[in-house]
Amino acid sequence: MSVKSQFLKKLQARQPAPFINKSQADIAEFRLRMDQLHEQMNEWLVGTGLNVDKLIVSVSDLLVEDGAFSMSAIILRYENRAVRFMPIFLYGQGVAGCVEATLYTGGCITPLGRLYMRARNLSNWTYTPPEALSSSKKIFDETTFFSLILVLLS
Repeated sequence: MSVKSQFLKKLQARQPAPFINKSQADIAEFRLRMDQLHEQMNEWLVGTGLNVDKLIVSVSDLLVEDGAFSMSAIILRYENRAVRFMPIFLYGQGVAGCVEATLYTGGCITPLGRLYMRARNLSNWTYTPPEALSSSKKIFDETTFFSLILVLLS
């Protein structure tokens, strides 16, 4: 075996295995995008004294192999209140990667809306309030984020 062949063999052994199917690739993207969203929220919160935490959760989805997978959820706490961004499914009608935003105050849970990793032809995070139709999505940006978490101070 030539030195070049040995090198290529070792290089190939070090590279991650390719995804076997689309759902595995989408799960990996969902995990990555949630991690990026966590980092983005921390950047938006610079100077506020608030930070977001991560929590590992199990997401059930009958359209993926094994029916479930684990990934990070995001939690923002202020005093006795918290806004949680919980992944709830990977595949839905025209969307991929759904995260439910909810307010937790004592024993009360209030839905704040949903974020979608991909919706139709949009690849940025989009947001839909709980009372809106699923077709009325808007880009989830810093303004939308602060509008959503304003309930922590109510």
